[in-house]
Amino acid sequence: MGIAMRTAATEFPASPTLPVLTFHALEDSPEVISFPPRVFREGIARLRALGWRTCRLIDVASSLERLPARTLVITFDDGYRTVHEHALPVLRDHGMTATIFVTVGTTDGGTFLGRRMLGWTELREMHAAGFEIGAHSVTHPDLTRLPRERVEAELRESKRRIEDALGVPVDCFAYPHGRFDAQSRELAGRHYACACSDRLGLVHAGSDVHALERVEMYYFRRQRLFDLVATPWLPWYLRARNVPRTVRRMALEAVQ
Repeated sequence: MGIAMRTAATEFPASPTLPVLTFHALEDSPEVISFPPRVFREGIARLRALGWRTCRLIDVASSLERLPARTLVITFDDGYRTVHEHALPVLRDHGMTATIFVTVGTTDGGTFLGRRMLGWTELREMHAAGFEIGAHSVTHPDLTRLPRERVEAELRESKRRIEDALGVPVDCFAYPHGRFDAQSRELAGRHYACACSDRLGLVHAGSDVHALERVEMYYFRRQRLFDLVATPWLPWYLRARNVPRTVRRMALEAVQ
């Protein structure tokens, strides 16, 4: 399906990089996928007061060579109900938007990791409010551990279900767990205009459109850290976080 759009890059000055923020559940919990609603609310208010805007991920992926300044993409993985409860009113009040990557096997009012998930009614409401809806697979598997036909089915079926339910094109995908390999990247390229990985960093002109970098907000759960998003210190902080993250991942892969 085609997309009629005017990219944000035509409206604001260019920037060499752009942050794509990654959230999961908005809740007060020490778990890795949790982010405090108060910090989210106050952080978004500060960003808006500083003149920051949001745009859709597809708009960024369509114009990597000219990224808009003071602009970011907000993404939510999995599709937890707390996104509707906490993120929707905050972002709507500030004239901002987000991209929600939905694990479609849970959209019938089910749960995932012990949390209530978004249903199609909430997703329709958020899409009507300007939120972009992307796919996050059907069952949230590690695609790097599946045979080709299973990967193909997860990618194709998740896109189909969302498009059928909402009547809108789905052009963006986020790899479950952020993990991808040559096979899953190739298949994502067949079905989607862009895809997000777990590469920690900022999107730039040389980014792989089917393995886009993101800013994992687990590392920004305190207010003073959230405030780094709007400063020149952000890339330095991400580099510092990347060192132990890379070492930990290499150690895990060595024992698997």
